[in-house]
Amino acid sequence: MKSKVIKGTVFSLIAALCFINVATSYGQQDAKNKNAMPRFTKSQLDSIKKIMDDRLHNDWAFLQKYAAGNKNLPAVSPGEHRVVFMGNSITEFWKTIDGDFFSTNKNFIDRGISGQTTPQMLLRFRDDVINLKPSVVVILAGTNDIAGNTGPTTIEEIFGNIVSMIELARANSIKVVLCSVLPAYDYPWRPGLEPAGKIMKLNSMLKDYANKNGIVYTDFFTPMADQRDGLKSEYSKDGVHPNLAGYKVMDDLVVKSINRALKMK
Repeated sequence: MKSKVIKGTVFSLIAALCFINVATSYGQQDAKNKNAMPRFTKSQLDSIKKIMDDRLHNDWAFLQKYAAGNKNLPAVSPGEHRVVFMGNSITEFWKTIDGDFFSTNKNFIDRGISGQTTPQMLLRFRDDVINLKPSVVVILAGTNDIAGNTGPTTIEEIFGNIVSMIELARANSIKVVLCSVLPAYDYPWRPGLEPAGKIMKLNSMLKDYANKNGIVYTDFFTPMADQRDGLKSEYSKDGVHPNLAGYKVMDDLVVKSINRALKMK
């Protein structure tokens, strides 16, 4: 049984990474061919599997991804309000697809990692957030947990991991912008999980926690959801990852939330 769970987890991670890479290609190819669907060769899939197997056994939380970048990051200058974005592929591709947002806001630091779940983010939270001395952390997490990328979990466990990240931030005088999980009707790499209801339940728990604990909550779900409680087609090609139009919606909302957080005592 244990062997089957591990194999299933590895497969889920590989499938997620494959699909995430497809999403990245969408963002890059969108201007050239809106109907382009990148395809992977057996060699490419074997390479992805090798990368994921290596990460699973040697760097489960992928601490090495930003190790050099963190080491070379300049110290926070007087009066600077550094903001770290912690998350998964949706956060990682924010800088790729909506590069102007980060180049304009040079104090914004993207620390998203494709395919990650909340326990992985919690494990790297000190390296990729606390040690960077930000004024604010933007936390956007949970959808990959619901997809089962690192094995079975519950909404309560996902919520607990996010709360632990919040508590670590606040213990280190870092203000928090807590984001809702984006809508998703289905996960193409794990079809049939019916995630919409689980996402709404988790968002309800996160919003309630934020309200009770004086934390800024950013609702991406409401303006981006369609009639099925999935991601609107005008904001995404794959139903999970935002396109540029989707990120533009998120830009405005998160900047307002960051400014609110900075004004809080």
